[in-house]
Amino acid sequence: MKSLASHRGQHLIEKDELKQRIEASDSTLRVVDMRGSVKIRTEPDGTQYADYLGAYNEYLEGHIPGAVYLDWTQDIIDPDDPVPVQIASASRFAEVLSSKGIGDDHEVVAYDAHPACQLATRFWWDMRVYGHNNVRILNGGWNGWKEAGYPVSQEIPHWEPAQFTPQPQPQWRVTAEELQAMLGKSGITLLDARDGDQYHNRTRRGIRGGRIPGAIHLPRELMMERDGVFNADPVLADRFREIGVSEQNRCIAYCNGGVAATSVLFALSMLGYGNLANYDGSWNEWGERLDLPSEG
Repeated sequence: MKSLASHRGQHLIEKDELKQRIEASDSTLRVVDMRGSVKIRTEPDGTQYADYLGAYNEYLEGHIPGAVYLDWTQDIIDPDDPVPVQIASASRFAEVLSSKGIGDDHEVVAYDAHPACQLATRFWWDMRVYGHNNVRILNGGWNGWKEAGYPVSQEIPHWEPAQFTPQPQPQWRVTAEELQAMLGKSGITLLDARDGDQYHNRTRRGIRGGRIPGAIHLPRELMMERDGVFNADPVLADRFREIGVSEQNRCIAYCNGGVAATSVLFALSMLGYGNLANYDGSWNEWGERLDLPSEG
């Protein structure tokens, strides 16, 4: 793929560059702390339960200088959707970002402390859904920043409100009904970013286990070289080719809550795959709906 190297710099920022730009007081930059977690409880029968948590207290204890905090479980979700942590409406999303001082002309850098950067990539996907493409992920995340001994602040920045204008890009998100209509059709690649136990129905989240019919297993961890650091482009390209991900196909990823799936989508986008979408409801929705097919 000729475009491999050309997309990495548009998706990732290395900690040295970020540090230099912060020290230079770059007014075009906004840094967003997306730390949080998914706490899993597994019962003896294999049933799993997930608690979605923010990490504001961790942010208060220390963060990258100038970073604002967004709680992925509250700030950028639709509180009225019965499926957990679904993306916020355009108006709600714009209101939150504007209040944080993130506007149309800002370059945004997101980070978290997850081994696969999945909360930062979730925010990257949110921004793509609403037409703001000038977003990068800190390669190595919060842990890499700390390990480098770079500055940490407890000061809460208060940026002036900015104008964030959502320009919805609906192709980045599919619903359960849209996905069901695509199953079994040519030109569609469905990727399951969950762990192997869930994919192979050894554990289950909710009332039933299994997977969406035809889904190829591509766990988010395969995107990473080590904790918070994405694999080199040739490594990622080989992994995608090995499982038959075609650049010509529409690639749809899912997981449990539409979060881990975004690590896979981010890596695909970084390599130049263009026809990408997240099934936001993922297994949290699909697994609960007995009118939808499953296998495994």
